[in-house]
Amino acid sequence: MKTAQTRAQRTKQVQDLAILAMFTAIIFLLTFTPLGLIDLPVIKATILHVPVIIGSILLGPKKGAFLGGMFGLSSLIKNTLVPGLSSFVFSPLIPVPGLDRGSPWALFICFVPRILVGVTPWLVYTLFKHLPGKRNAGVQASTMVVAAIVGALTNTALVMGSIGIIFTEAYAAAQGIPAEAITGFIMGIVATNGIPESIVAAVVTPAVCVPLIRALKLEKTPAPAGQPA
Repeated sequence: MKTAQTRAQRTKQVQDLAILAMFTAIIFLLTFTPLGLIDLPVIKATILHVPVIIGSILLGPKKGAFLGGMFGLSSLIKNTLVPGLSSFVFSPLIPVPGLDRGSPWALFICFVPRILVGVTPWLVYTLFKHLPGKRNAGVQASTMVVAAIVGALTNTALVMGSIGIIFTEAYAAAQGIPAEAITGFIMGIVATNGIPESIVAAVVTPAVCVPLIRALKLEKTPAPAGQPA
């Protein structure tokens, strides 16, 4: 009995590590290719948060946080090697406008919100799973949609909010706007970025998670919609 149980645990560990490695590879692939960006008329929205959200739901908060850390690391590397107008907020190696050095606060913005992206979807999904009521495939997918939206907004709101608080004047100067207008400018980015990023996450997350959960037997399969759980 113990041998069978140990074998099952090892199989689960190998399976989780394989999924973790796959999503880590996807994050770096999306980072260093145009696949990771959604071209919009004024800005570029990212889909790098999506594999982090999916990993959070499938693997739990610890591995989700690891994937979020990989998201932050990939952002740090890209903004350092291929700097853009606002790269100083993501890399301490890029000088802040008006200074001859970068800021260590860039590491906070680059990593902390992204790590939390790997935690908040799991919290939402787990909370809904433990609410009273029948569980079926429709409820499961709807819960994943809500968790995905929360994860996407965690990324956009915390990154842009941190930029607005930490780099108020420098970010305003980089964008060519008065410092007094930075709050409205950032709120506009949160809205225009957050909406498409949330929609993409809400569509992709259940489409990937539901079949993977069933195929890998990661949790008890809910009854189909319209049937008792």
